[in-house]
Amino acid sequence: MSRRRRAVKRPIRPDARYHSELVGRLVNTVMRCGKRSLAQRIVYESFDEVESKQSGATPLEILERAVDNAKPRLEVKSRRVGGATYQVPLEVSGGRQVALALRWLVGFAQARKNTPLPRALAAEILDAYQGEGNAIRRRDETHRMAQANKAFAHFRW
Repeated sequence: MSRRRRAVKRPIRPDARYHSELVGRLVNTVMRCGKRSLAQRIVYESFDEVESKQSGATPLEILERAVDNAKPRLEVKSRRVGGATYQVPLEVSGGRQVALALRWLVGFAQARKNTPLPRALAAEILDAYQGEGNAIRRRDETHRMAQANKAFAHFRW
């Protein structure tokens, strides 16, 4: 870890269509090799798919609720104390919660084989919106790990 000063957090640009920072972060998570227009097309196509499948709410509201459902509150970090390594449960900061939730949604969408990415991303968002799916399972697994290692919470610093 660097002993110099902390890096300055750059502001995230909102996306063009919804003017939302969350959608901008989703585009950045989907983007590979700097291909922003391709990532935007994938995200907007998946939003169109979400809108056609789920009536009543806007795709932005559905994404916000899906991310809220997939956000982990606790996680474990390895701490080395006296030659032994302990999995210490820690509370997750707000920015990292959103980053993990988006990373899980996109990662599990990319893992769906034989499905185009916009359709797979829409399916993952809808699953997380309804409180099920792979991202929710990963969140629960993270919480279970933190709960199981609660005895080592005094090693936090």
